[in-house]
Amino acid sequence: MSRAKQSMDGNTAAAHVAYAYTEVAGIYPITPSSPMADTVDQWSAAGQKNIFGSTVKVVEMESEAGAAGTVHGSLAAGALTTTFTASQGLLLMIPNMYKIAGENLPCVFDVSARTVSSHALNIFGDHSDVYACRQTGFAMLCETNPQEVMDLSPVAHCAALEGKVPFINFFDGFRTSHEIQKIEKWDYEDLKEMCPMDAVAEFRAHALNPEHPAARGSHENGDIFFQHREACNKFYDELPAVVEKYMDKVNAKLGTDYKLFNYYGAPDADRVIIAMGSINDVAEEVIDYLTAKGEKVGLIKVRLYRPWSSEALLKAIPKTAKKIAVLDRTKEPGSLGEPLYLDVATTLREAGMNDVVLVGGRYGLGSKDTPPSSVFAVYTELEKDAPKQRFTLGIVDDVTNLSLPEVKPAPITSAPGTKECKFWGLGGDGTVGANKNSTKIIGDHTDKYIQAYFQYDSKKTGGVTISHLRFGDNPIRSPYYINQADFVACHNPAYVIQGMKMVQDVKPGGVFMINCQWSDEELAHHLNADAKKYIADNNIQLYTINAIDKAIEIGMGKRTNTILQSAFFKLADVMPIDKAVEYMKAAAKKSYSKKGDAVVEMNYKAIDAGVDAVHKVEVPESWKNPEADAPKAERTGRPEVVKLVNELLDPIAKMDGDSLPVSAFADKADGQYVTGASAYEKRGTAVTVPQWDPEKCIQCNNCAFVCSHATIRPFLLTDDEVKAAPDNMKVADMKPKAGAYKYTMSVSPLDCMGCGECITVCPTAAIAMVPQESQAAEQPVFDYLVANVSKKTDAGMVDTTPKGSQFNQPLLEFSGSCAGCAETSYARLITQLFGEQMYISNATGCSSIWGNPAATSPYTVNINSKKGPAWSNSLFEDNAEHGLGMYVGQKYLRDQAIESATACATSDKASAELKAAYDEFMATKDDTKANVAPTEALIAELEKAAAAGCPDAQAAIAKKDYLGKKSVWIFGGDGWAYDIGFGGLDHVLASGENVNVMVFDTEMYSNTGGQASKASNIGEVCQFAAAGKETSKKSLSEIAMSYGYVYVAQIALGANPAQAVKAITEAEAYPGPSLIIGYAPCELHGIAKGGMNHCQDEMKKAVKAGYWNLFSFNPALKAEGKNPFTLTSKAGDGSYQEFLNNEARYTRLIKPFPERAEKLFAKSEETAKARYTHLEKLVKLYGED
Repeated sequence: MSRAKQSMDGNTAAAHVAYAYTEVAGIYPITPSSPMADTVDQWSAAGQKNIFGSTVKVVEMESEAGAAGTVHGSLAAGALTTTFTASQGLLLMIPNMYKIAGENLPCVFDVSARTVSSHALNIFGDHSDVYACRQTGFAMLCETNPQEVMDLSPVAHCAALEGKVPFINFFDGFRTSHEIQKIEKWDYEDLKEMCPMDAVAEFRAHALNPEHPAARGSHENGDIFFQHREACNKFYDELPAVVEKYMDKVNAKLGTDYKLFNYYGAPDADRVIIAMGSINDVAEEVIDYLTAKGEKVGLIKVRLYRPWSSEALLKAIPKTAKKIAVLDRTKEPGSLGEPLYLDVATTLREAGMNDVVLVGGRYGLGSKDTPPSSVFAVYTELEKDAPKQRFTLGIVDDVTNLSLPEVKPAPITSAPGTKECKFWGLGGDGTVGANKNSTKIIGDHTDKYIQAYFQYDSKKTGGVTISHLRFGDNPIRSPYYINQADFVACHNPAYVIQGMKMVQDVKPGGVFMINCQWSDEELAHHLNADAKKYIADNNIQLYTINAIDKAIEIGMGKRTNTILQSAFFKLADVMPIDKAVEYMKAAAKKSYSKKGDAVVEMNYKAIDAGVDAVHKVEVPESWKNPEADAPKAERTGRPEVVKLVNELLDPIAKMDGDSLPVSAFADKADGQYVTGASAYEKRGTAVTVPQWDPEKCIQCNNCAFVCSHATIRPFLLTDDEVKAAPDNMKVADMKPKAGAYKYTMSVSPLDCMGCGECITVCPTAAIAMVPQESQAAEQPVFDYLVANVSKKTDAGMVDTTPKGSQFNQPLLEFSGSCAGCAETSYARLITQLFGEQMYISNATGCSSIWGNPAATSPYTVNINSKKGPAWSNSLFEDNAEHGLGMYVGQKYLRDQAIESATACATSDKASAELKAAYDEFMATKDDTKANVAPTEALIAELEKAAAAGCPDAQAAIAKKDYLGKKSVWIFGGDGWAYDIGFGGLDHVLASGENVNVMVFDTEMYSNTGGQASKASNIGEVCQFAAAGKETSKKSLSEIAMSYGYVYVAQIALGANPAQAVKAITEAEAYPGPSLIIGYAPCELHGIAKGGMNHCQDEMKKAVKAGYWNLFSFNPALKAEGKNPFTLTSKAGDGSYQEFLNNEARYTRLIKPFPERAEKLFAKSEETAKARYTHLEKLVKLYGED
């Protein structure tokens, strides 16, 4: 049977089948499964029909636990229901999974299998989540690649219906879920034909309904529960046959040979691997290579993992097998072996196959790449008389010595004629999007097979992206990184300067293209010796292209992706260049026609420019013996941080973390790192950076106040500090009146992200954006100031003003957040006010990703006190509770320390100095900042008393780190605060404990790609709200205010800086719970004309239009007889619709649903006006109390 071919990833393949068999989808976003739910939502919004002739009803819930409950309830009512999830999300569903399976409810959970967080969060793939569900009663079906996801997903749906057992249908997160291949897709008529309609009818007839009432979910005692539980055995005994039945139906239609366990390899193999997931495609490549050389090796691919069928496995094992290696993509600490290994071991033991040598290995945790060299290593190990019983693959374990040595250089095993291309881009520069477009062009317009996979570092927009593209005339079975490429492109010149290993992945004679503004001589200066030698020794064809200046010239700003895409087609020889240009222009017209002819024409020019702008570099003979690189300057700073940077950050930042052995982490097995490492990254990714003009500057510090990455900072200097500074440092007298100090505003060009926010807030045009390289001499100036110049406490600056706050050292700097990020501006400001006393409990989300990437913490310490924020991330859903636990724990220990100090200070033997220090301490003990100096004085006196033998002083000194007043903060986004974590947040606020909550409100789930939350507004187009959100934004602030004893504020940094600082300081000073909600424009909002360059402007517009309101509720004022509610912002000025039309998250609704857009936008404005009227009433209401 022939089927239509289409380029898609595994998630889309699963969604295609799931939509066919689904009536209701209960969903919640989590990486990497969210695209499945989003795709289903988009199809539903577009009116697509399933096999039953209806559209799917999509219900977004507040958490995965809620989604599972919705699935359970919908199934109980008789609707065919599905969900999509992964990792911790899947684990949150486990309680309901027991119920769904126990009630024989047929459904499918599509899972992009992902790592479960342990010592660290990892959003990438392994099987730890699905293995955690193997006891729930769900059947478990696994696929290897996107084509298998398409082919076998119907088996899960149909077998669940006929077998009355729910399924987890899973495949490898990212490696399969996000890998794009050209595959054959099912026609819905074929899927309908396979569906057991009698089982559907039986399911509906058995569903709960008042028309034929029944009751489920009874409670049973010990007399009957056990027997009743055993009654389900027959369903699981019979299910393998049911699965085989539907596999045979698929096989009959497609000519495939899917079985519960498929064997691949030599019929007389003596060495066999058993595995499931994407590694099977790697193993097949290796087997083809080895069997062609006469080696007897094989592979058993596990498809049905639960129920486990020993009979089917034994049929698949060759009679000649002598040694078997079972590969598990998980780690179960303390177990005899991992789950798949234990199942195979039990099968062999029960079958009496005790002569077969069985070993087990772990591989691929957290998406660790598993290339052919790892599989070769397994077969090599099995050749030994006594292979390792337990082993690991793809790493160097120099601690417990479990790792197998990789076979390197590994033979090339990919299909003959496969063209392999690799692209190093910058997150948000369009490289990934352009490469997806390229694969679509090649896939749709040629007969070639395609594969695309995208690798990312842990930064947000602005991090490293590596695109791996393969094209060929034969099917591609290579689910691993490309390291022997025909074409490699470097789209950001900073990677050359940083010495990233890029050209080393080019095959001899291959092409290496660098996007840069350099001449050949400048390129020679920037390339390191290793790169030069590799280029010369391997006849690498070296090209440069200046897409940076060309994009500016054309009018595309920083968007170089289209130019570079056409340059790729020119150099990579994957299809005729004239055809490629034709298809690229057609794609550009389709994508941009709605923006007008001028935009389309601009893209046409970019396409033509890419073809013409490539420059061939003649490689000099001298590069074969290049001059050695100059030794790098020795790093200075805190020794523990320098050690971390040298040992871990350097290779991680260069995307070479794979080279680190286990011993590199032996002293930090718990995942705890010292802070402050991000200052050493110096990524240099910005094309343009700020240049300060002291003549125009009025020293308002607005630029520093809004800077997302703390890369522009004011300093006051003494004459001696000025003299010791680099000669090129620019200074000015203090304004408005000259004082004892000189003023400078310094920029770190290598840390700046180039967003340009500083320009938009500067009232006197004292800042201009200039090419980064022109500011190289400013880096030593910035480094000198940061290391040597402290805050001047006698300069008359007030911390609690926007200007004064910026002379405090930011203890959040150089994070991996997007350029122009509003979240980091808020967090940075809070650290400037309270950072040396802060605990931070951070919800999973954007703020945890930019807040603590491995070995690269952007939180740091004060240069004098060496104190700074203590940061921790627990989970997504429990952040408020985790933060409360931090508060309760430290308070308990502080109370003990104070109790001991009190006993010492009030004793007859206490000195007058101790008593005075104690009195001052107690007078300030509830004031975070005021308590700092008294705490230091008290500790000094207690240390004297302890030395004199006072046991109470000794007890207090043992807990001296807890004596000072601490400031506990709970950070998170709106997805956490409004949705998944709301129950916990509500409880923590209700507790009355003195914790401070900061919500970064982006009005969507930013970290997972922009899904709707209850913070999303009417008419907003998000994932899971493809037709625009119909309901209004949740009033989280008023819910908190209803308690009467919670401090609440809504702020917008760029709209009213003074109100923001005031609210933060009031909230921290308030002796009870506080909640601050900060409006945070996001990259995903699609702000027109400049994007996040206008982040602060967009805050102003939001407040001006009445879209966002500024207010505070301070219960402390009520005790003073004042109105606790202050409404700072004014009524909207009539620009509401203009505001909505400036953001793509709203304008996206207009073209597909024009009438709906008009209706929802009008409703949104009406709701905003009503909200403001309500707030005015609150002013009166609280004023009357």
